[in-house]
Amino acid sequence: VQLQASGGGLVQAGGFLRLSCAASGRTFSSIAMGWFRQAPGKEREFVAAVSWSGGMTHYADSVKGRFTISRDNAKNTVYLQMNSLKPEDTAVYYCAASGSIYMNSMIVNYWGQGTLVTVSS
Repeated sequence: VQLQASGGGLVQAGGFLRLSCAASGRTFSSIAMGWFRQAPGKEREFVAAVSWSGGMTHYADSVKGRFTISRDNAKNTVYLQMNSLKPEDTAVYYCAASGSIYMNSMIVNYWGQGTLVTVSS
């Protein structure tokens, strides 16, 4: 599976962005997809994940109620809708594919390239 993330940019605090991750490969519809982020000087951290069917989701506590992950298997694309953005959400965001929605960076099978999200105060 090859992953291509897009949609990052500069936004003011309280604003919103939607990230997209386009995937290639026959296994997309049978694998869990997720998003991680890495802020400068910090370790990469889990943000959100969605099951292969889209029926189950899992979020980091820091983004619950603000971010929504979804997927469109017909388009081989996973989305991350980010609302009420905060300066602390500033990071490079990476899409990922794994066998489970309970992801950590050690068990991710595939990584996309990052897309930078900057939230100004």
